[in-house]
Amino acid sequence: MNTVATTLRWLNESRTPRGEGVTFGVPWPRGAVGRAEPYTLTGPDGSALPTQSWVTATWPDGSVKWSAHAVPPHGEPAVPPHGEHAGPPQGEPAGTYRQPAGTYRLEPGRTPPAPRVPVTVTREDGALRVSTGVVTWTIEESGATLARSVTRGSREIVRDVRLVSLHQDGPTPDDGGTLTRTEATGQVTRVTVEQDGPVRAVVRLEGHHARADGQEGRASLPFTVRLYFYAGAEDVRLVHTFVWDGDPQRDFLAGLALRADVVMRDEPHDRHVRLAGPDGFLTEAVRGLTGLRRDPGEAVRRAQVEGRPCGPIGNPEVAGRLHLIPTWTDYTLDQGSADGFTLRKRTGEGHAWVTIPAGTRSAGYGYVGGVSGGLGFGLRDFWRLHPTRLDVRGAATDLATATVWLWSPSAPAMDLRFWHDGMGQDTFAEQLEGLEITYEDHEPGFGDAHGVARTHELTLRVHQATPPAEALAAHAAALNDPALLTAPPARIRAAGVFGDWAPPDRSTPARAAIEDRLDFLFDLYVREREQRRWYGFWDYGDVMHTYDADRHTWRYDVGGYAWDNSELSPDLWLWYQFLRTGRADVFRFAEAMTRHTGEVDVHHLGRWKGLGSRHNVQHWGCSCKQLRISNAAYRRFHYYLTADERTGDLLDELSEPEATFLAVDPQRKVREDVYTPDPSALSVGLGTDWGALAAAWLTRWERHGDERARDRLLGTMAGIGALPRGFLTGEARLDLATGRFDTSRDAVMVSHLSSVFGLPEMCSELIALDLGVPGFERAWLDYCRLYLAPAAEQEAEVGQALRGISLVQAHSRLTAYAAARTGDPAQAARAWRKFYLDEDDQLNRNELQREPHWRLTRVTGPRVPAALDEAPFVSTNDAAQYGLAAIQNLALIGDHLPGRPPE
Repeated sequence: MNTVATTLRWLNESRTPRGEGVTFGVPWPRGAVGRAEPYTLTGPDGSALPTQSWVTATWPDGSVKWSAHAVPPHGEPAVPPHGEHAGPPQGEPAGTYRQPAGTYRLEPGRTPPAPRVPVTVTREDGALRVSTGVVTWTIEESGATLARSVTRGSREIVRDVRLVSLHQDGPTPDDGGTLTRTEATGQVTRVTVEQDGPVRAVVRLEGHHARADGQEGRASLPFTVRLYFYAGAEDVRLVHTFVWDGDPQRDFLAGLALRADVVMRDEPHDRHVRLAGPDGFLTEAVRGLTGLRRDPGEAVRRAQVEGRPCGPIGNPEVAGRLHLIPTWTDYTLDQGSADGFTLRKRTGEGHAWVTIPAGTRSAGYGYVGGVSGGLGFGLRDFWRLHPTRLDVRGAATDLATATVWLWSPSAPAMDLRFWHDGMGQDTFAEQLEGLEITYEDHEPGFGDAHGVARTHELTLRVHQATPPAEALAAHAAALNDPALLTAPPARIRAAGVFGDWAPPDRSTPARAAIEDRLDFLFDLYVREREQRRWYGFWDYGDVMHTYDADRHTWRYDVGGYAWDNSELSPDLWLWYQFLRTGRADVFRFAEAMTRHTGEVDVHHLGRWKGLGSRHNVQHWGCSCKQLRISNAAYRRFHYYLTADERTGDLLDELSEPEATFLAVDPQRKVREDVYTPDPSALSVGLGTDWGALAAAWLTRWERHGDERARDRLLGTMAGIGALPRGFLTGEARLDLATGRFDTSRDAVMVSHLSSVFGLPEMCSELIALDLGVPGFERAWLDYCRLYLAPAAEQEAEVGQALRGISLVQAHSRLTAYAAARTGDPAQAARAWRKFYLDEDDQLNRNELQREPHWRLTRVTGPRVPAALDEAPFVSTNDAAQYGLAAIQNLALIGDHLPGRPPE
C-alpha cells in the first residue's frame, strides 16, 4: 500500500512534556496505510524516536483509519534533580526533560529504533514486576495493594500503594452530632497486562472496597485502575475509576483516596515536604534549621530550603541542640472549594494543628522524602474536582504516608439522595404535568445514582533525591496539562474522518461573522464555567442547560433546566470546533465534558446499565434513561485522538446497545398505543435511538472488527431504506435476535429531537463510507429535503404537511447536506435562510436568531452576589446546535453563503 507521512505538533506548544512519555492518535485516509505497517516518529531535529504503535480503528477495506502511538521521554534535561544523571533520556535515570518544540513527523512503513532501555513486564514469585529502566514496580496479582513495592535502582522508596475509603452511617448533620465512620481498603481481584512494551506498558487492576476491620458488610465501590509506564520515565500515571453502587438512603461516602508509604532514611533536617499552591510550593523541612535563634550558617540554611543535604552543622550551638527543635510529622492541604485551600501541620497525633497561611487554588501536587529519595504525588484538576485533600503523615518516622484524597474527609459526606420528595407525582399523568411547569421528567425510584461513575487522573513520581522547586513546578504543570501530539486540522480533514467540517475561513465578511459568533459562544462557556463555578467532584465538565434572566443566573434549581447532560449535543459542538481549529483550550473543555458526561451522566451497572440520564438538577435525577445520552458518538473523538483506554471502556460498554431497550421504554409516558418491550419487536425511534445505536455499532466494528455489530448496522440501514417513508416513519420495530427492522410500517411521524443527538453526523459518515446499502442514502436525503420544506412540497411528497417542526436553525444543516449531495442551489439558499432567521418554528423560539447583537451585559451588585457578565439570550440547546449548524453549513455550502443575512 501507499504510505503517507504526517506532520504533528504539540497541542499546547507553550507547554511541552517534562520527562513524561506521550501517547497520541492519528487518522489516515482510506486505503493509505496497511494494518501491519510499522511507524516511526521523527523529532524536530530529524532524529528517529522509539515508537510503539497499535491500530485503534480500521476502514471497511481493512486499512488503518486511526492509529495510536507512544513515545518515551526525550529531549534535553531542563532541570536535573539534585544528584541525578542529566544525560540522554531514553532509559536513563533522568529527571525533568524539556521536549523539543516544533514539528514532528510520523511515517508509516518505517521501522522505529528500539528504546535504549525498554519498559519490561515480568512475572516473578506470583507478582508482576514492571521496570521502566529507572523505577521498578512490584504488583501483586490480588490483595490490598495496587503495588507492593517501588524501587529506584536497588533502593526501595515506596511501599504499599493502595486505595482507601471512608464510609459514614448517615448524612453529615448541620449541627454536628455523633456519626460512625468505617474505613475500607481497595481489594484487587484481577490484574491484566494490556500492553507490555517496549515503549509503553499498561497494567489494569480491578477490584472493590472491603472493610478494613475484616467484618462483613457494605463497602464495595467497584474500581478500575490503570497504571501507565514508559521506558526511561520515573513517573507512573494512574487512571482511577470507581462506580457508585451504594444505597443513597444509607450509604454516605466520607472519603476516597490513593495512599502510599514512603521510606524515610534521612536525618529529620534532611527530610522535606512540598505542597503546591497556585504558583509555587510550600517548602518545608521536617526539622527546620531556618529562623532559629542560633544560626547554623547560610550554606546549611540554603541547602535545606533547596532540598539538598545540609551536611555537617558547623555551629555547635545548633548541632548540640537539634533534639530541641520540633519535628513536624503531619501536613494537610485541604481544597474545600474552587476558591480556597487551607494548610496546617502538627508535631504529632494528640497535639494541636498549627495553621499555615492559606491560598486559593492548589495545583494538587506534593512531595515527601529526603535527600536519599522520596515520592511526588498529585491529582489532575485538583481544585476543579473539590473537595480534595493532600496529606502527609509520619514524615518524622521511618515510614511516611502520602495520601491524595479524591473526596476530602474534611468535607460533609457525599450525599446522593434524591433532591425532592416527589411532590405527589405518582402517575404518568401527574409527571407530565410536572414536565409542563419545571421541565423535569420525574418518576419515583428513577432518580437513583446507583451505577454512576467518576474517573480521576493521578501521578506518582519516584525520586532518588528531593527535586528542586523548578522541577516540582514542571511536574505539577505536566500533571494538569498533559502533553499531546496532534495532527493539524487540515491533515485530519484530509483523512476523511468525522463527517462534514472544515478549518475556519475568514476570507469574506459573512464567513468572518460566523467565525466570530462561534468564538463568542465558546468563550462565553469558558467564562460562565469560571464565574458560575461549574466545578466539583460530580459537576466538573458539565454545563448548565438554560439561563434565568430574572435572577441573572442559570436555572440550577429548576427541574429539567439545570445540568445539561449532553442535551442537544454540546459534546459534538466542542469536538468539531476543536477539529477545525486545533485550539488547546477547546480540546481541554471538550475533554473535561467527555470525562464527565461519559461517567457521571451514565449508569454503568444496575437496571439502567448502558443508559444515560436526561438533564436535571442532579446528573442522575431524570427518569428519562436513554441511549442518546450514553451515546458513543460523543466519546469517539476523545478515544481516537488520545487512545485513552478508559474512554475505550465506555465504548465497550455499548457492545450490544440494542439490549438497553429492554430495560425501559423511552416513550412510555406519551405512548398512545399499548406496548411492552418485546425482544422480537422492540420500539426504536429512527432519530435519537437509531443514531445512538448506529454510533455504537460503527465504533464497535471499526475498533474491533466485530461482525455482529457490522451486521446490525448494515441490516438496520437497509431496513430504513426499505421502509416506505424511510426516516420519516419515525419509529420501527427491531427484532433483537436478527437485528432487523420490520419494514411494513407505513406512517409519517417526525420529531424535532430526532436530528440533534448525532444522527446527521452519523448518517454523513455512513454515507461517505459507501457501504452499498440500498435505499439508505435516499431515505436520509428525503428527510433532509423535506423537514424544512414548504408545507405544499411536504404534502406533495408524503400526503401531509409535517407537524412538530422545530429547531429550525439546527435543521438547516440537513437542508445543507441535501443541497451539497444533489448540487441544488435552491436548497442551499433555503438552508442559509433557515440558519439566519427564526421562522416557521412550530414549537420553540430561537433567541440566538432573534438577537441581532451578540454581546455581554455587565451586572453588578446588589442585584447579584458578585459582579458578572451575562448573555441572557444564550441557552445550551441553541448554542450547541448553532455551533454544529454553522460548522457543517460552512463546510457543505460555504460557497453559497450570502454576503449579508436574509431579511
